[in-house]
Amino acid sequence: MDEEIWRLPRVMRAVGMGRSWIYQSVAQGNFPAPVKIGKRAVGWRRKDIDVWLKSLSAREI
Repeated sequence: MDEEIWRLPRVMRAVGMGRSWIYQSVAQGNFPAPVKIGKRAVGWRRKDIDVWLKSLSAREI
């Protein structure tokens, strides 16, 4: 089974943050890094985003 890759607009909807915040958080090591999916294209593994979202819930408890 192929893993699901989300492009930036889908990631932004999932986390509720914009492009600048996402790339700044990647640079700071606070958000999953994208993976290269083409010559000029990147995406994020859905499982990485899911794990990150779950870690937020765990911190709020």
